[in-house]
Amino acid sequence: MTLSSIVEGGSSEVGQTTKRRHVELGHPEVAAYQVDGTWHVDAVTPLQPVPQRFTDRLVDGARAHPERTLVARRGADGEWIRLSYAQVLDSARRIGQALLDRGLSAERPLVILSGNDLEHFQLALGAMYAGVPYSPLSPAYSLVATDPAKLRDLIEQLTPGAIYASDGAAYARAIDAVLPDGVELILADGAVSGRTATSFASLLATEPAGIDARNAQVGPKTIAKFLFTSGSTKKPKAVITTHGMLCSNQQMLLQTFPFLGMDPPTLLDWLPWNHTFGGSHNVGIVLYNGGTLYIDDGRATRREFEGTLRNLREIAPTVYFNIPAGWEMLAEALETDDELAANFFSRVKLFFCAGAGLSQACWDHLDRVALQRAGETIRIMTGLGMTETSPSCTFGTGPIVKAGYVGVPAPGCKVKLVPIGDKLEARFHGPHVTPGYWRAPHLTAEAFDADGYYCTGDALRFVDPAQPALGFMFDGRIAEDFKLSSGTFVSVGPLRARVISQGAPYVQDAVVTGINRSSIGLMVFPRLDHCCELAGLPAGSPVEDVLASEPVRHHFKALLDKLNVGASGSSMRIERLLLLAEPPSIDHRELTDKGSINQAAVLNRRAALVEALYDGAAPHTIVAA
Repeated sequence: MTLSSIVEGGSSEVGQTTKRRHVELGHPEVAAYQVDGTWHVDAVTPLQPVPQRFTDRLVDGARAHPERTLVARRGADGEWIRLSYAQVLDSARRIGQALLDRGLSAERPLVILSGNDLEHFQLALGAMYAGVPYSPLSPAYSLVATDPAKLRDLIEQLTPGAIYASDGAAYARAIDAVLPDGVELILADGAVSGRTATSFASLLATEPAGIDARNAQVGPKTIAKFLFTSGSTKKPKAVITTHGMLCSNQQMLLQTFPFLGMDPPTLLDWLPWNHTFGGSHNVGIVLYNGGTLYIDDGRATRREFEGTLRNLREIAPTVYFNIPAGWEMLAEALETDDELAANFFSRVKLFFCAGAGLSQACWDHLDRVALQRAGETIRIMTGLGMTETSPSCTFGTGPIVKAGYVGVPAPGCKVKLVPIGDKLEARFHGPHVTPGYWRAPHLTAEAFDADGYYCTGDALRFVDPAQPALGFMFDGRIAEDFKLSSGTFVSVGPLRARVISQGAPYVQDAVVTGINRSSIGLMVFPRLDHCCELAGLPAGSPVEDVLASEPVRHHFKALLDKLNVGASGSSMRIERLLLLAEPPSIDHRELTDKGSINQAAVLNRRAALVEALYDGAAPHTIVAA
């Protein structure tokens, strides 16, 4: 599941009464009706024709604007290295030929271990041009995780014919741990001791032969790539992503945001390509609409964000994407940096927040800065999508802007809301939906209902039950919800979102406890850098000292009291809160590759802490008044 800026805490305090920058948005017509308790909400606006192959847009761009920059990244000297549409098409044909020569196929795909770079970009398009599936894996599995088991499991699911990494030295440990015998290793730079490797440059030197004929055979059902689910509820699964899915979803986006086709979009983006939002949604927006992608070498961390700010002082995006932490740091910088603000607001028309909800405090901060710097606010888009739907399903393009609103189906998308207990599960159907999970027919069968709708596990409710065509509110994950010992249901998703929003900027994430207990508790992962500042302690102070400080404890006691204001019963009232000193572990699946929390894994691994939380024996526990 990907929540595109699910805004928490209500509509903006300034955005409702001030001028908003104009942006051309589509407003799909929908039809809503009910059959035997199940709601059907379908986009009536038809999906317009789409290309046969995702790479057709690359071919079209190379003909129409061959010299236009398609993708760029800073080199070691700080200057932008640019690849034009014509250059990328040429490299795609050469790489595609090289992959065909090696016999790569869906049974022996290309696996990419490393992150966003020019070589990765060219490999992906070369593979798709040749009809050879590729699979980009999270670099964290190779560079951060200390246990190679998760990476090995993904490799075993795919049985690759070749594996690529950007740097032999950096990825040597992971390669030695997981590279199967007989699988070709491709490196852009460096070497791995004791292993033979093919250079990326040698792929570019391949002379195209039958590649164009092979490309002509690629069609909507051809697999473009395998994207792994984040593993936020279960073990990661390889989602089949076809050319038809990618093309259909980009056409949905274009009809929802017509401005993308009016002026070629410019994106500066770091969101990882192993995730559907960065690799399918954002890269697709650029390629499908003849735009330019600048690969951001910054990250949404205090240590690395200066790289993003440097780039934004130079590159003016037309649409901007980031995660909540990145938006918070950007809002702070825009307030004080004249050069940054002038360039950033010069062209931007729309904001997207990926992966989690944007806090109301940050939303209001962005609005205030935009009014100060540009004299108008910039719309922050809301929506719902997931890896299995490549990714977009719904968007909030109308006048409603409120907490949890995810809008209406995009053109071509059909939505079914099926009663599950006291909730409505969202199920999706359309040309953007995956045919299933690779080599997992049992998981595929479980994921679809008898009518062929993908069962998301996400709950939605109508923003106004009397007007279902107005669209949906996000209502949490059905699998995460639980009962207290009293039999009272606890809706985890909305509660977690409220905690993260109202706890900003001191809360990174939270896990809700209370299964078969008498009351709700919270296990909070604090943002230690912010908490350190709050405590008045020097950076890098011991975690225990930070969490035990009076200012931090006072703040979280006040947060607990705030969260409980108006709590009408045990399903809403939080009785206790535990500040966790140990961050979530990627090795233990507590943290997914996209940075979201696996609630079940945290509760399972930290079961003793949950017991201590309710026994009153856990350190850094705060109890409600």
